[in-house]
Amino acid sequence: MLTRHISRIATCCTPRLLSTRSIACLSLAFVLALNGCTAMKVKLGMKVYLAQTPVSSIEASLPQGPGIAPGQKSPLVVTVTQPNGKVLRTEGKGAGKVMWKDLNVTATVVTVNQKGVISLSKDPRVSDGKIGHVAITVPIHPDIHADLDIPFRYDVAFVCNFSGSPGSSGTSGADGMNGTSGSNGSTDPNNPSPGGDGTNGTNGSDGGDGGPGGNAPAVQVRMTLQSGSHPLLQASVSAAGHTRLYLVDPQGGTLTVKADGGAGGSGGRGGRGGSGGSGGMGTPSGNSGSNGSDGRSGFDGPAGKGGIITVTYDPQVKPSLAILHLSSRNGPSPVFQEAQVAPLW
Repeated sequence: MLTRHISRIATCCTPRLLSTRSIACLSLAFVLALNGCTAMKVKLGMKVYLAQTPVSSIEASLPQGPGIAPGQKSPLVVTVTQPNGKVLRTEGKGAGKVMWKDLNVTATVVTVNQKGVISLSKDPRVSDGKIGHVAITVPIHPDIHADLDIPFRYDVAFVCNFSGSPGSSGTSGADGMNGTSGSNGSTDPNNPSPGGDGTNGTNGSDGGDGGPGGNAPAVQVRMTLQSGSHPLLQASVSAAGHTRLYLVDPQGGTLTVKADGGAGGSGGRGGRGGSGGSGGMGTPSGNSGSNGSDGRSGFDGPAGKGGIITVTYDPQVKPSLAILHLSSRNGPSPVFQEAQVAPLW
């Protein structure tokens, strides 16, 4: 939209060199393009100042759905209704004219950034048993506010990845040098002379081999049932001194744990052989040099080894084990063991 307004402004400019009007128009367009000046956007009708806008009510919503899961983000949209019934929306996901800086947003459990995007911590202990909340006020209209409860959901596809790192790519080979052209002789039938031969192109060098993929560590998974009116599964995934926690709804949620060996690095490209130089013109013409050989491309590096995944689950979890998806490519098969597992938090 800003580009369209700049184009309209620029059309007022005349092509006369050093025209005062032309310089002013181009300067304005340049400032708009670089800075997106708020005051100018308001003047052009692209934004509004709430301090200068009559407001009768405001309402908040999450256009992507009412709930949010640990580790997820969701845009917030605020709708402003004026006394005449005209509706304005916030910038960003709302694609409107109301600027977030004209609103005060207070969040509980969740966080909200300056662009109106709500985030929830990856740690399920932050949200377990709670409801998020945001309160929106308009400082210039203290009697007008909106409140929105944000329920938390755990019926999503969680992923925990402890796979090995990919190997480094091999370096590309250097291209060969082109041969030089032969000198020209003479094609005069009364005084012929042969053209010189072109020199051969040099060979391209070989590409380097890719590096090996990293090995995945051993991974320990523990699962237990969190009882309640809507039972959930608590899970901890530990490897290499790090532990990640998950709360999964067995009715629709899943947990994928990866301990794949890292992919081997790709081999470097072999260098191209140089072109042979062309023979010089003459009687007879010189011979062209031969092309250099292309270098061999490097070999891909070997994949790393997958880590062993050991799952210890409480007997109450057994009917819901299907929600757990394991991957240890290029490694041993996972190990399952049933045992009493106390609550994880």
